[in-house]
Amino acid sequence: MRHWRFSTLIVCLILFIPVQGPVQGQALIQKCTICHGKVGFKKIDAAGKTRILYVDEDEIARSIHGKKTCTDCHFDVVEIPHRTRPERVQCTRCHYKGNPEGAPQSDKYLEYKESIHGKEVEKGDPKAPLCQDCHGNHNIRKAKDPFSLVARAVVAKTCGACHMEIYGQYINSIHGRAAYAEGNPDSPTCTGCHGEHNIFAKNEPRSTIYPPNVSKTCAHCHAAVGIVGKYGIEVEQVATYEESFHGIAVQFGSKTVANCASCHGIHDIRSPDDPLSMININNIPRTCGKCHRGANINYARGKIHVNPSSRKAGIVFYVAFFFKWLTILVMLGLIVHIGMDLYRRSSVWREKKKETRA
Repeated sequence: MRHWRFSTLIVCLILFIPVQGPVQGQALIQKCTICHGKVGFKKIDAAGKTRILYVDEDEIARSIHGKKTCTDCHFDVVEIPHRTRPERVQCTRCHYKGNPEGAPQSDKYLEYKESIHGKEVEKGDPKAPLCQDCHGNHNIRKAKDPFSLVARAVVAKTCGACHMEIYGQYINSIHGRAAYAEGNPDSPTCTGCHGEHNIFAKNEPRSTIYPPNVSKTCAHCHAAVGIVGKYGIEVEQVATYEESFHGIAVQFGSKTVANCASCHGIHDIRSPDDPLSMININNIPRTCGKCHRGANINYARGKIHVNPSSRKAGIVFYVAFFFKWLTILVMLGLIVHIGMDLYRRSSVWREKKKETRA
């Protein structure tokens, strides 16, 4: 009998050894899910706000943190049940350059800290987004995963959780319809124009939507034949804008002169054929009238983005062609005239030199 008990104890000890590895983490998760695994588990705080505390164990397993345990993130949880409410998870415990945890080696958190979102968090704004608000909580996945909250196909919806009015404008714009209704991978989403972790306020010079930078931001796509060219969209608009009065004023540092967004719109950019478009022929007088008082229908009659070197420019092309060759011929005539004058002067000088010697 004693021999049987001793053998049983040895077997139990042998079976217990692996608990120090992955099984230990699974056991910890199972402890947490005693409460947090109950569907409908929630609490109502002092402000009357309902906090959902249910955690789907399968959702965690499918996430990028599937191999982590609860306390890897909720490090301040030391007892069950909790006497005090656990603090919000600090992602920077693992996500920093040089981390030994296997997390991406990047300084994205520093970009976030300098961004408009990070600065609002430092000010104490309770509505400012943290990492979890964009990437998710227990359902964090890689950006390329179609089920990720920051996947290209859903990132606008994620941003729209806070920016609802803007989301409504974007989703009905030419960019939004192309990206989501048509699934076009080349059409820009929120992060394509504003950035990801390094989103800055529009009045900061380093912001992609700082007025003098807007044309450069739009040019990333609209000056690239490989992106917009395959859809039959002309790429000369960027060059013609830069050579126009507006574009030259921007190069000289003007912050109030019209840029792409001033005429085409911001989040509600639409096709010129759309009656609601700011550049629809019937709306151009009102669009130009924001800066040019007294703008009338004549503003809509001419071509806006004019390339003088293209025959499509009409009379502008021929006028530019005429003055181009007039300038060339005048300069050639001037050079020939100067050359002949120099030749005459050198001849006179040589004659005088001969007479002096004689």
